[in-house]
Amino acid sequence: LSILLSLLVPTHSTRSPDCGGILTSSGLSYRKSVPFSCLQQGGGQQHRSGMKHQTLRNQLQSVTVAELSLSPIPHTGLQLSIHVDLGVTPAPSTTKVMRLSIETNLYVEMNPEGNLELVTSACKATVEEMQSTEEMESESSSSEMDKEINTDKICLEVSKLLLFPSEQLMSLTAQFPITPSCQAQYLPLAAPMFSEQGVIISLQTTFQVAGMAIPLPISPVPFSMPEPASSSSSHLTLAFSEHFYTSLFFALEMAGAFNMTLLCPEITLTPPLQMGSLFQEDLPVMLQAVFRSSSRVVLEEGKAALKLFLTIHIGADSSSFQSFLSVHVDMSAGLHLSITDTRMMISAAAIEDMELNLAASDVGPVPAALLQELFLPTVREQVLAQINVALSEGVFLPHMYSFTYTDASVLIHKDYVLVPCNLKLQAQVG
Repeated sequence: LSILLSLLVPTHSTRSPDCGGILTSSGLSYRKSVPFSCLQQGGGQQHRSGMKHQTLRNQLQSVTVAELSLSPIPHTGLQLSIHVDLGVTPAPSTTKVMRLSIETNLYVEMNPEGNLELVTSACKATVEEMQSTEEMESESSSSEMDKEINTDKICLEVSKLLLFPSEQLMSLTAQFPITPSCQAQYLPLAAPMFSEQGVIISLQTTFQVAGMAIPLPISPVPFSMPEPASSSSSHLTLAFSEHFYTSLFFALEMAGAFNMTLLCPEITLTPPLQMGSLFQEDLPVMLQAVFRSSSRVVLEEGKAALKLFLTIHIGADSSSFQSFLSVHVDMSAGLHLSITDTRMMISAAAIEDMELNLAASDVGPVPAALLQELFLPTVREQVLAQINVALSEGVFLPHMYSFTYTDASVLIHKDYVLVPCNLKLQAQVG
């Protein structure tokens, strides 16, 4: 029923970001070496495919990556430069080193399916002889060697090497589970922006409950990625808006993650409630909590708080629950945020503010002081405990396959959260 009712919630009139990331120049320096590390081990095979004849393939003895750089082209993309030394033995007891230099521009485009793709353009490859064991080797031999190397095919091989980072970009839009019935997905709104500070990508989070996308409340404040700090040494800075967290709790509520049944075993119907006339035996009291209004997350400088608006129905712990009392509970709990690998761990801490008021009663007036004495301790402890159980697995951050985050910190500001962190490539077996 709650999912059907959620369809009445106004949806976004326009697509707008609620989170994103800034890959800094330090992150580019780390990131550049990852897809090309195979050049050192398997590069011989890659470069041999640019050789025309079998005899020359057999002459190629070593491949050494001498230099690799990846630098941003403002407002455009990235420039990749690779310098590779090829150890060639054209004749017995003869060794020469050829320097293969490759320069190409990289761009990130968005395909019709909404995925980001890495493409190349303006590729140029050149070959020159660096040194030889035979000082009197003829120039005709060197010239013949140059002819044997197909630089056009070398550029084709470089584009093949980019298949791995392209697959990683596509993994950014994977669905990440929050609970068994609730998934989150981070969708890029456009191709990344390139600047001297780094690469900026804006994302919009969508949530699915039981395989169906749910409409989210409208963000009261448009979110834009904050300016990257020039002094930051972190590889990556993730940013999350206040609306992101409110949407997360809304999705979990729609998924039933916060459906709560609370027990008060220390309280029975008589005394002090004097309900013996309605029930045949002295039964423990049961509380059922429902949201009368969606929860909300408020971010202030250095502080995050969860606002809950509940109605607690109070009845007997019997085979058929019968409510005889209802109270409205408004409470505010501090939120603790931390990072573990690629997940944000969220937990509700101590109650900061709590108000309890009588909503309906089948047993006549009940003094506010008695309501608080009987039910406030149970609500205070068990509501937070059940919320923390629902959040115990954490929420996956936007990330690419095979990467994890290290040295992460959480900086809470008014209306948004920043997560500066470093990248770490996870070892892949095989």
